[in-house]
Amino acid sequence: MESALKPFRVLAYVVGCMLLILCAAMVLRYGFGNPTLSKITAPIHGGLYMLYLVAVMNLGMKARWSWPYMLGVMLGGTVPFLSFVIERRVTQRVQSAAPAAAEA
Repeated sequence: MESALKPFRVLAYVVGCMLLILCAAMVLRYGFGNPTLSKITAPIHGGLYMLYLVAVMNLGMKARWSWPYMLGVMLGGTVPFLSFVIERRVTQRVQSAAPAAAEA
């Protein structure tokens, strides 16, 4: 399961950072009339978010998560700062489940 956890962790941080940059770009676009940064950032964030969704599905299937939990983790990439919190909780959950699975 470690092979699925690493891409999830990396993408959670990258998507979280890109979302913060996108929020700043939206402030520049609608507050100051400068759409340049948002035109660059929005498609990049969208593509990375799709990769994040695939990483969550991969980890969720291997960890045998319920669908509501998986959807909650997926939505973590849509709220600023939440992806960092979700990443930490998911990592703790997966790492605490790994020794139990190894014992069984």
